[in-house]
Amino acid sequence: MSNSNFKTEFINGMRAGSPIIFGFIPVGIAFAIMARQAGFSILQTCGFSINVYAGASQMMAVGMHNQGASIFAIILATFFLNFRHLIMSTCVFERMQPASSKLKLLASFGVTDESFALFTTEKEERCTIAYFLGMNCVMYTSWNLGTCIGAIASDFLPVIITASFGIAFYAMFIALLTPNIKTNFRLGILVVLTAICNTALVQIIPPSWAMIISTLVCAFIGIFTVDLDSKEEPANE
Repeated sequence: MSNSNFKTEFINGMRAGSPIIFGFIPVGIAFAIMARQAGFSILQTCGFSINVYAGASQMMAVGMHNQGASIFAIILATFFLNFRHLIMSTCVFERMQPASSKLKLLASFGVTDESFALFTTEKEERCTIAYFLGMNCVMYTSWNLGTCIGAIASDFLPVIITASFGIAFYAMFIALLTPNIKTNFRLGILVVLTAICNTALVQIIPPSWAMIISTLVCAFIGIFTVDLDSKEEPANE
């Protein structure tokens, strides 16, 4: 790919990813406020987003840290939460036009739920490494901008406002699940079962391990009971 074509595709990718700004900045702010409330400094909070760049996992890690979970439990939980990236990355790079290994390695850092969804639904001729890097540039920048704003503003915002951002962690997961649950009744049942399992385990073991065990057990059940490709039609009345 020539330099001019690379630049054009990069800019096109930035345009495609620009709507995500309106979602990433608010959630980045919410994450930063959660991290600051958990005892992280401004530098630690911003460094977390710069180096990790995994919204849901960052929020879960901060929540587990706030509950007193061990480093091992946090790493294990985020590992299982992020395991889906193995599949998403494979799909992205199978669809992507040939590119150098170095550029692919750079692009792999930016595989998120949002970039995966946008890229895999694009027209085949736009599935270039430059296009993907352009999307990632906008998303990564907006996530870190939100984190920076939240980390600094948390020292000045009223307590009632910073406290309200605590629901962002739960809202993010609900937003990820709702579209699939609406068309897959079995997935909805599995989510409820996981919540029940976690609630029961919390009574006898630490919350961090309860979440890990309930996630693994119910994910194993889901392998045999849930088909994410199926669209269950509601019964006719």
